[in-house]
Amino acid sequence: MLEDVPRDPFADDPNDPAAALGEAENADPLSSSERQEALSDLADVEVFRSLLEPQGVLGLVLECPECGEQHYFDWDLLRGNLRQMIQEGRPQVHEPAFQPDPADYVSWDYARGYVDGVIDTEESR
Repeated sequence: MLEDVPRDPFADDPNDPAAALGEAENADPLSSSERQEALSDLADVEVFRSLLEPQGVLGLVLECPECGEQHYFDWDLLRGNLRQMIQEGRPQVHEPAFQPDPADYVSWDYARGYVDGVIDTEESR
């Protein structure tokens, strides 16, 4: 089990509102390319965090493909979701961030550009 992932608050609850979504064993396993992409994303998140967290960035903001809204993920939740996706074929059920300050989060593209800028600066030295 994932030690750094918060426990599902509805675990073992017969009235779990997510029960209709089905169990993890019903999830299709990731294809080898999807698994590789998730592993690459996890590595990216670790690099993003190591460079951006000291700058005060709490995590990433991602647009949800299902609802079209912005979702704010702190570093631990994002890492936990990716790990669970790799292990079980789907991300964990989680509560959205409560009143996040958008200034504390950056987009994936911003994080990628920041990392690229740091690498370019280091290489030019």
